[in-house]
Amino acid sequence: MLEGIIRESIGKKGTKALRRDGYLIANIYGKGLENIHAAFKANEYIRTVRNKDTLAFPISVNGKEMSVVVQSYESHAVTGNLLHVDLMVAQKGVLTHYHVPVVPVGDAIGLKNKGLVNVSKPRLRVKATIENTPNFIELDVTKMDVGDSLLIRDIAKIENVTFTDSDRVSVLSVIKAK
Repeated sequence: MLEGIIRESIGKKGTKALRRDGYLIANIYGKGLENIHAAFKANEYIRTVRNKDTLAFPISVNGKEMSVVVQSYESHAVTGNLLHVDLMVAQKGVLTHYHVPVVPVGDAIGLKNKGLVNVSKPRLRVKATIENTPNFIELDVTKMDVGDSLLIRDIAKIENVTFTDSDRVSVLSVIKAK
């Protein structure tokens, strides 16, 4: 379980001091809950997020345990280091928006015709409760040739889950390699 601390100072000076000590700044929020200004050891946070199996993962801040979902993050433009992360508490039974990863499955026909599978939307925005939200959305690309694309309206409907992106948005496509 990822352990964090509460930030006493939320100003610029306190934030810089925490970052210098190897901490990642985080805001934790949820519907009907008070915002928590927290900080996690950056390396532990990255290790936890990379090795998680589900969309939500457990954390502990000052002894209070909760399950959270990554909503957004900010990284440094040059170094790529994480600067800030927004975590939303995954409350059971609460209908809200989540960003679910897209996983292409299979080898596309277009790969033999000098094409590449291009995932233009790596995370789809869905509206559901945390119990009904899938951990990832698998999309079969085996029948796709160069020039084919898969739109949101082409994805099979998932029970109790609504896609909130426009149905004409391309999720992935097979493009010609240059």
